[in-house]
Amino acid sequence: MRVLIVDDDPNIQNLITANLKARGYEVGTASDGKAAIRELMSAPWDAMFLDLRMPGLDGLEVIRRVRPKFSLPIIVISALGEEATKVEALDLGADDYLTKPFGIPELLARLRAVQRRYGAPEGPLRYGEITLDPQGGFVRAGDRELRLTPTESALLHHLLKRAGQTVTHAELLDAVWGRGEGDLHYLHVYVGRLRKKLAGALRIEAIPGVGYRILRTF
Repeated sequence: MRVLIVDDDPNIQNLITANLKARGYEVGTASDGKAAIRELMSAPWDAMFLDLRMPGLDGLEVIRRVRPKFSLPIIVISALGEEATKVEALDLGADDYLTKPFGIPELLARLRAVQRRYGAPEGPLRYGEITLDPQGGFVRAGDRELRLTPTESALLHHLLKRAGQTVTHAELLDAVWGRGEGDLHYLHVYVGRLRKKLAGALRIEAIPGVGYRILRTF
């Protein structure tokens, strides 16, 4: 697996590079947003760790430009821990968010989790007029075909498997992001994205303080 590390701090680059190479990953680095985009254009990459605060092109703008063109996991690593920044990064298409300082075991766990979502999607699933095809990255709702990211597919798949039942926050975080507790921003942002895409076809109901359940609207 080839991983691109985008960060203007050489200490962070060296720390992640050494730990990934020790585990058999191929690693490349870029120190700013423009260099990151050049790397993505010139060679295939399987995942990217991306800092947000960099000179010139910042990380948010990188996500904005990269996400429509490349389907690869993007894990943000940043000292910017404000809720609004996290929500913006996730809403633009980041798959996960690590706040500095972070531990290497956690970083590796996040990488393994996105590898599972992108590399081993589950099979098609039907629910009424809804057909979810994680392998193809789309959901059919009647005569509509909607594109989904791997993270959106994984979340919807888990909700559909338990259609009509309440699925707890912890269960969804563990199934999709590889951890059963912690920051709920990931979950809330991605549920919001699914609600927008599936409006009129499915209803994702929030059970306050507990989780979500998916219901038909037909």
